[in-house]
Amino acid sequence: MSSSLLLSGSTVSSPFIAPSKLSLLRNPNQSLLLSRNVSRSFKPPRCSSADSPYGGNVPTFPRTRVWDPYKRLGISPYASEEEIWASRNFLLEQYAGHERSQESIEGAFEKLLMSSFIHRKKTKINLKTRLKKKVEESPPWLKALLDFVEMPPMDTIFRRLFLFAFMGGWSIMNSAEGGPAFQVAVSLAACIYFLNEKTKSLGRAFLIGIGALTVGWFCGSLVIPMIPTVFINPTWTLELLTSLVAYVFLFLSCTFLK
Repeated sequence: MSSSLLLSGSTVSSPFIAPSKLSLLRNPNQSLLLSRNVSRSFKPPRCSSADSPYGGNVPTFPRTRVWDPYKRLGISPYASEEEIWASRNFLLEQYAGHERSQESIEGAFEKLLMSSFIHRKKTKINLKTRLKKKVEESPPWLKALLDFVEMPPMDTIFRRLFLFAFMGGWSIMNSAEGGPAFQVAVSLAACIYFLNEKTKSLGRAFLIGIGALTVGWFCGSLVIPMIPTVFINPTWTLELLTSLVAYVFLFLSCTFLK
């Protein structure tokens, strides 16, 4: 009976149906338009991966709020630098794609790097301070001896080391033909030249060079006979081996003496 009334367009009053509902029933086009507008205006809530407790499908780092950087990276306080790098790389790969987790891992790693740098810097400063203190507490004769010693640049050390090593190799190659007198003379001349360039005094450079050659030759003549013949090439003479020791003293004197 109600269906026939709706189709006929007659007015139906009921305590269970509001008048507005009845008007929508009388105008089906208006009800369809209203339903479309409601469906368009309604937007379902979005859930981002950052707001979800597990970051969506991306795993999150469980120790983001751990203050200790060692515990945050899951390593021992006595871990080496290689272990710190390995832990950092492993965690970044495991939690790749989650920004907050990566920031937490990188933050702990940077703290450990900074603390390691500060520790090395303090150790270096303490080592210099200790050496300086040892020198100040040393006897007067040792202080006077250290006043004649200096540390040149590394390139200077390597150049002069190459020169005297070449003289030593040249002496060994010509050992069968004769003694290394020429090579020793060239090495002495080079030592005097370097000392004169440093001290600006030819007399001082000549005395230091002759003294280094004499001391080296004397030490070589004492030490070489004590070495077992098993460790020495049988074709090498005592003169050759002594000259090799003299080259060492000439190198040290022209490189590290003032």
